[in-house]
Amino acid sequence: MSVKIGVIGGSGFYQMEGLTDVEEIEVETPFGKPSDSLILGTLEGTRVVFLPRHGVGHRLLPSEINVRANIYALKSLGVEWIISASAVGSLREEIEPRHFVVPDQLYDHTKNRVSTFFGEGLAAHVSLAHPFCPILSQLIHDGARDVGATVHKGGTYICMEGPAFSTEAESNVYRHLGFDVIGMTAAPEAKLAREAEICYGVLACSTDYDCWHPDHDAVTAEMILENLSANVETAKRIVRAVISNLSAERVDCSYSHALEKSIVTDPTRMSASTRQKLDLLVGKYLK
Repeated sequence: MSVKIGVIGGSGFYQMEGLTDVEEIEVETPFGKPSDSLILGTLEGTRVVFLPRHGVGHRLLPSEINVRANIYALKSLGVEWIISASAVGSLREEIEPRHFVVPDQLYDHTKNRVSTFFGEGLAAHVSLAHPFCPILSQLIHDGARDVGATVHKGGTYICMEGPAFSTEAESNVYRHLGFDVIGMTAAPEAKLAREAEICYGVLACSTDYDCWHPDHDAVTAEMILENLSANVETAKRIVRAVISNLSAERVDCSYSHALEKSIVTDPTRMSASTRQKLDLLVGKYLK
């Protein structure tokens, strides 16, 4: 079984309509269970796999998501592209609620999350200067534009720990530092996708102005879900447009071999158990 395209749905995005030849599978990984069953199907004539990040029914807090299991499970199915839909708060006047953003930078402000597959006798250091795949990000931007959505290209996504939203002081500091949108899930997804040599891009759905805006009430989950519900159908149309234009083969993509020069441990000194556990990721470089 090999599926090249994966879709991770965020808040409000728990299923993907229009899939045919649907198959629901449970995937076991060395890092535990993914957020939920993986849904395989055909969309726009292409085989894809869908995973609800928070689980169906939104059971998982951002810090409770087993991101390593999610990314590993997608990798085990052959996924090479991940389209990530994510709810965010806007830190810029021009990024209005119900707009879309395709960020090109990430600032990880999380505190309690495991952000690597490595350790336990195997060290590797991938490049993350450009955390989101520019090829996929361009396709996401073009897909949003093609379906008539208001979309902003580029910008920095700051990922906070949550689950509480920002204080007003924090929100103003983030604005002062030049960040554009704030969310709770792009880290460590982007880091782990890079370690898994998967191209990763984010479709960020603006749901609110965080709490910095003088004319904006304090952010509530109800407000976010209302705006997200208005955006979710558009997000699905964008994802469909991206999939229809996404090549099954990656050409001239450095992320497809991100680990090639990143493993620093002497193979003769590697932990046998860790080497076996990570064979899916590193096996081709250790033969």
